[in-house]
Amino acid sequence: MQKPLLIQAANASVLVSKFMAPAQLQALRVGCDGEEGTYFMEKLIEFGERVSTMPVTYDQDGKGDDAIAYLHYFVGGSDWYITEKDVDGGVIQAFGYAILNGDDEMAELGYINIVEITRLCGAELDLHFTPCTLAEIKAQRRASH
Repeated sequence: MQKPLLIQAANASVLVSKFMAPAQLQALRVGCDGEEGTYFMEKLIEFGERVSTMPVTYDQDGKGDDAIAYLHYFVGGSDWYITEKDVDGGVIQAFGYAILNGDDEMAELGYINIVEITRLCGAELDLHFTPCTLAEIKAQRRASH
C-alpha cells in the first residue's frame, strides 16, 4: 500500500535537505501546506527520488559530454550541473559542470561543494530542470547565446 502523499513528501524532504538551501527547503515545506500543496509535495518526492538514485562519484567517469546531469543550481549568471553526488551520498564532493558568471568558454568539470554554493553563494536548486546530458546542456546554451 502506498504511503499518503504528505508522508512521502516528509520523507523526501529529509533526503533533499542536504541538496537545497535551508530557505528554499523551508519555502517548499510551507508550500506543502498551501493551496498548491499537492504540487509542492510532488516536487519534494520527485527530487527525493532523483537524489536517492543519482550516480555517486566516479559512476559516470569517462563519459565526458554523455554524462547525465541530474541537478541544476543557479544564482546570478552562474550555473552548476551536478552529474554525481558524493560517494557517501553527501554533498561535499559532488561532481559536475560549472559555468561561473555566464562564461561558457571557461566552464569546466570538477568537484562542487553543494553546501558552499547553496549556503554561501545563495544558489537555488532548479525545480524545473529535467536530467539531460552535458552535451544537451552545452547545445542549449550555445543556441540561446
